[in-house]
Amino acid sequence: MFTTYPKGQSSMGCTQDVDKAIELCLRAGELGSADSYHHLGNLYSNRYVTGYWDVTKAKYYYSLAAIGGCPQARHSLGEIEKGSGNKQRAYKHFLIAARSGWEESLKELKLGYQEGLVTKDEYANALRECQTRRDEIKSDDRERALQICDLLHE
Repeated sequence: MFTTYPKGQSSMGCTQDVDKAIELCLRAGELGSADSYHHLGNLYSNRYVTGYWDVTKAKYYYSLAAIGGCPQARHSLGEIEKGSGNKQRAYKHFLIAARSGWEESLKELKLGYQEGLVTKDEYANALRECQTRRDEIKSDDRERALQICDLLHE
């Protein structure tokens, strides 16, 4: 939706209206956009935007997004829990995100497996389910779109 940069500037040099972004994300979330709640979580976990890190609000919006099916938000919840020392709870979030196809969570599960917090079966099942989800969304059109996005961001 948007990327935040210090001092309210976008990647294109345009000023950003954070209050308006929050308003629009809330409205989109109310209309069913889990990704919008994820963006709100990102806003509240980004000190450059709000001037402080509000873990309570970030966690709240990540939770709404995760309930709505956003695997990125589920992963973000895992990161918050891991940072708070709640590793068992964090790895539950990572398991759910990985099973939904979020590959970053697989990296965390591998670490959890090495630490003995994730069983071999849990890791293997998550790996299979992640690959299944990734295969389900593969298409030539999607690959072309990703290539175009990569070119635009260079």
